[in-house]
Amino acid sequence: MSPGDAVTYLGHATVRLEVAGARLLTDPVLRDRVGHLRRRSARIAPRAYRAIDGVVISHLHLDHLDIPSLRRLPRDVPIVLPRGGGRLLRRRGFSHVLEVVAGDSLDVAGVEVTAVQASHSGRRRPGPRAAEAEALGFVVAGTSRVYFAGDTDLHAEMDALGPLDVALLPVWGWGPSIGSGHMDPEAAAQAVAVVQPRIAVPIHWGTLFPLGLASAYADKLTEPPREFARCVGQLAPGVQVRVLEPGASLDLREALA
Repeated sequence: MSPGDAVTYLGHATVRLEVAGARLLTDPVLRDRVGHLRRRSARIAPRAYRAIDGVVISHLHLDHLDIPSLRRLPRDVPIVLPRGGGRLLRRRGFSHVLEVVAGDSLDVAGVEVTAVQASHSGRRRPGPRAAEAEALGFVVAGTSRVYFAGDTDLHAEMDALGPLDVALLPVWGWGPSIGSGHMDPEAAAQAVAVVQPRIAVPIHWGTLFPLGLASAYADKLTEPPREFARCVGQLAPGVQVRVLEPGASLDLREALA
């Protein structure tokens, strides 16, 4: 792998991936508030999304496809997203929009980005003209092979994803409970047992929470990744779990040595 290969968890489903010299952002939510959700972790410093070579968007929900956050990036940055979502971006001036379906692969800044199946609603609401597109995950392959699950529940196609160096798996949502189409810590650990990455990193936790509820449900901001680690220890003991606090980075050369 490249000496620069790294994963930086910026919060929620936003991760900065550095693979083979390419710098990609997943589902960028870079601001402190999205609708009724407020960031409970530290603000993201602009240097974290400087010099980005590409963006991958897993689905169209407002906490994953956030237009104000994307406007902090150059309008010509390559953005890979599910087919059916491109119009949302093109009409706002983004010029390098790449729509894909599960199974498609393309080159972004010298690394291979492959869209893979997800089990999650892709419909974007609210709005008078709701958009709909299939939710996806992505495998980024270069000097390391990294799976970004986006939002998903367990599904049968996961067993075909390997081999993987790193799996970035959602372990919670954005409130006191999670609905269908998501994985809780135990389900995410079951996914680890299926895909068998060398390292599993829990994401989609500790960041966004509804206004007024964070103090009453503080454990939901901190406990999911720890429960995930405990479950992985039982279900897939050969897999390393690295819990990254929002803003923390993992050097893959060191972690995979």
